[in-house]
Amino acid sequence: MTVRWGVVGPGRIAGKVVQDFPYVPEAEAVAVASRSIERATAFAAEHDVPRAHGSYRAILGDPDVDVLYIATPHPQHRAIALAALRAGKAILVEKAFTVTPRATREIAEMATSTGVFAMEAMWTRFQPAIVRMRELIADGAVGDVRFVQADLGVRNPLRPGDRFVEPGLGGGALFDLTVYPISFAQMVLGTPTAVTAYGTLSATGVDLEEAVLLGFTSGATATLTATLRSPTPGQARVFGTDGWIDVLPRFHHPDTIVLHRQGRDPEAFTLPATGGGYSHELLEVTACVAAGRPESAVMPLADTVAVQDVMGAVAAQLGMAVHEGPAEL
Repeated sequence: MTVRWGVVGPGRIAGKVVQDFPYVPEAEAVAVASRSIERATAFAAEHDVPRAHGSYRAILGDPDVDVLYIATPHPQHRAIALAALRAGKAILVEKAFTVTPRATREIAEMATSTGVFAMEAMWTRFQPAIVRMRELIADGAVGDVRFVQADLGVRNPLRPGDRFVEPGLGGGALFDLTVYPISFAQMVLGTPTAVTAYGTLSATGVDLEEAVLLGFTSGATATLTATLRSPTPGQARVFGTDGWIDVLPRFHHPDTIVLHRQGRDPEAFTLPATGGGYSHELLEVTACVAAGRPESAVMPLADTVAVQDVMGAVAAQLGMAVHEGPAEL
């Protein structure tokens, strides 16, 4: 069975993702949609996608599309995802899934009630090096995990009108960068019970940088930083009672992890991604849809909801301007 994919939002990230379809033998990109037929047509021509649609509604009605990859600005995810699920289209929604916990819960509840597959495009969880890291942790290689550290930063020009500073486009560090360390910590330690955040806002009310401290019922903690104003290594570390694991830069799509165990020499595990690194999440969605599974066991909707709750707490504590986006197309 070939699972047929459509792309909603032909931007930079979508262009990278479709280049990995040749590494997914059971999947094919067959359509693309934009609110501009010119943009859709140009994307289709550049990436050899057979059909271009000049509206989101048009691709929802395309009978030859099984799954939609949604890569529009974050506030638009809500309406498109809900409409897609109502239309019976499986969805892979680019991170951040939405910009509010309420919108994320709406989509998760709709997926559950319709039985249609939905997943957040958190590619980190599917990187081979991260899969190996999780195996090592599960095998007790570092003992009881007590602490997670992660940073992610870029120096962005932050020009007026740029999507990174526009609340209506989901601007700020939180939804593009901080989502990664938060999701990483949630993956390792589970859902936090305490969130404390400090940061800096732009004149438009979006966050430029923040430090986030998470607390867990086990007593474990996570310290996370992200910024749009400074380049940082982008490294993560998982500390346990018997050692630690370094996830070498950039931790959200690493090639190498290094295991440090007390009394032993460090062990490096190098497991490069296939293609641009997006093939692994595409393989997961394709396999789940082909098998009729409603969600991924690796990136379940409950984890997406938990991460969105943390981001909601961060946004509230910083006093961010957040535009949720409409619920209807």
